[in-house]
Amino acid sequence: MSPACQPSVSSQRSKIARQTPIAPTVQTERNAIGPRVAAKKRRDFDPRAFLATIGEGRKSVLFQKKQGIFAQGDTADAVFYIQTGKVKLTVVAKTGKEATIAILGEGDFFGEGSLAGQALRMDSATALTDCVVLRIDKKAMMEALHREHEFSDMFVAYLLARNIRYEEDLVDQLFNSSEKRLARMLLLLAHFGKEGKPESVVPKISQEMLAEMIGTTRSRVSFFMNRFRKLGFIHYNGGLQVHSSLLNIVLHD
Repeated sequence: MSPACQPSVSSQRSKIARQTPIAPTVQTERNAIGPRVAAKKRRDFDPRAFLATIGEGRKSVLFQKKQGIFAQGDTADAVFYIQTGKVKLTVVAKTGKEATIAILGEGDFFGEGSLAGQALRMDSATALTDCVVLRIDKKAMMEALHREHEFSDMFVAYLLARNIRYEEDLVDQLFNSSEKRLARMLLLLAHFGKEGKPESVVPKISQEMLAEMIGTTRSRVSFFMNRFRKLGFIHYNGGLQVHSSLLNIVLHD
């Protein structure tokens, strides 16, 4: 080929310059797709189905309402997963005073302190309603966490979310009024913010229990509950129904 017919160096460079952006674009698209697929995979992971396949060291147990699951001071040798129903966690001080620290529902774990070397239970767990709980031996749970990374990721995320909740509870107790603490507790019990639909609070939850959970007296809880009802924030219909408008109490300075 004659020199006149050969492409110039500048035209070759222009051609290369036009082509080079293609690879980074494809790579960016791949990077963008990856997290979406991974996130969808995590959402699709079903801990209930997985826990049903971990083999020995697990069993489903039916507990009647008010029946104890374990007591403060018992040997911590298992983790529990709520399949149906609700469970109350309480702590009793040396003086005999009892405090309710959490009310858990379907899909929640409890007793996880055994995985961190806790030898004895620091709290008591009681069935608040009839419930079915999956008891998983410590060894079986540890093996499952090491074997299934998706389950491990989900469990760690759950524990972090629970820890954040406890920190928020402490801040709430230290800095907010009893009215705000009650409003926040009702919203939490109603699972407000999950799929945007308020649910019925635990049926027949007592005002004494609410008082224990927010650190006030039953008379104060009764006063605020009547006030919330008159303002239309809550109503009773076979159970306690909480409306999103109750957020006004929490957000109001």
